Amino acid sequence: MKKLMFLMVMSLAMVLTLQAQEKSADGPVIAFEESSRDFGNITQGDKVEHVFKFENKGKTPLVISNVAATCGCTVPAWPKEPIAPGKQGEIKVTFSSVGKMGKQNSVVRIYSNASEPIEKVSLISNVLPKGTK
Repeated sequence: MKKLMFLMVMSLAMVLTLQAQEKSADGPVIAFEESSRDFGNITQGDKVEHVFKFENKGKTPLVISNVAATCGCTVPAWPKEPIAPGKQGEIKVTFSSVGKMGKQNSVVRIYSNASEPIEKVSLISNVLPKGTK
């Protein structure tokens, strides 16, 4: 009886796994051209920005529900409309080094309906005191 129950549970788990794989294969897939941008040395008070380009390589529209930065010094802007399969989009990220010093890695999380629901991009810099660049 226990063996039969175990086999039934395993069979159900396999079916659910296959359905999940099929769903993700047919859904949207977000593919970034690059996941980080290193600005090297910048001077304290500088603002730097970068546009992260991506493509929806999936079969259904990609919807970005939210984009969140790790601190208030980093501000993202993203498309609010769905990105059709095969089409491209952009996420613009601005980093302000006011009050920052040393190595910085500003991570931005992208929340969407893609097969990987959370992606990350980052701006990297080394903030130097004014007058030392």
